[in-house]
Amino acid sequence: MLSNTCKYAIRAVIYLAIHSNESQKIGIKQISQELDIPSPFLSKILQNLAKHKLLHSTKGPHGGFCLGRPAENITLIDIVEIIDGLDVFKVCMIGVQMCEDAPETVERCAFHPKSAPMRRELFETFRRQTLAELAAGIGTENPVYL
Repeated sequence: MLSNTCKYAIRAVIYLAIHSNESQKIGIKQISQELDIPSPFLSKILQNLAKHKLLHSTKGPHGGFCLGRPAENITLIDIVEIIDGLDVFKVCMIGVQMCEDAPETVERCAFHPKSAPMRRELFETFRRQTLAELAAGIGTENPVYL
């Protein structure tokens, strides 16, 4: 449902919530190695999040990334919206052409009406789930689980 890019973004931002702060930024190489994400790809993802003010980035030898606002004020939907957009919660989950191309014919799709409550519930879950909660659930001892 989410793109790999979005999954990488979520993992990286959780990592930053656990390990960084305004005075201690984390470099791209460290994040890349810890999360096993290709460095050039991760760099583009994090720059995009910084462009949208979700992260702060500093260049230079002591540069890196940290959260752009408190983890309690960042939700999963913030990340998904920047990376994948919100269509993922609206389009047909099985990709039926009539749903994608002509919303007025969505009633003819046998699955779309059945999946609508799940998509709404998933949206609400992503909207309520904060980075602070996710980071607390993972903890600093087990970043390998990201």
